[in-house]
Amino acid sequence: MTFTHGQFVEWCIADEQTPEEDLQMAMDWACGKGGADCRPIQANKPCYYPNTVRDHASFAFNSYYQKFKSRGATCYFNSAALITDLDPSHGSCKFEYLP
Repeated sequence: MTFTHGQFVEWCIADEQTPEEDLQMAMDWACGKGGADCRPIQANKPCYYPNTVRDHASFAFNSYYQKFKSRGATCYFNSAALITDLDPSHGSCKFEYLP
């Protein structure tokens, strides 16, 4: 488990079991009406690679979750997402965590 300042740290990522078309729909919502910051998963940005729907969805889901969890947002996305305590950041792609 990861702790920061004595608090449990968690991220929201795409569920491996979810079909890509479901992930794409959920990601489209998160990046659109949901208000997630999806700029880092655009071409030539730090989280574009790996360029897969699952990786991009994980970033979008986490952005939405971190941004809005204090207002009651969940990591659900029609059961396309799940909570992890393992930091999904890789290389220059940093997955945000907000206490």
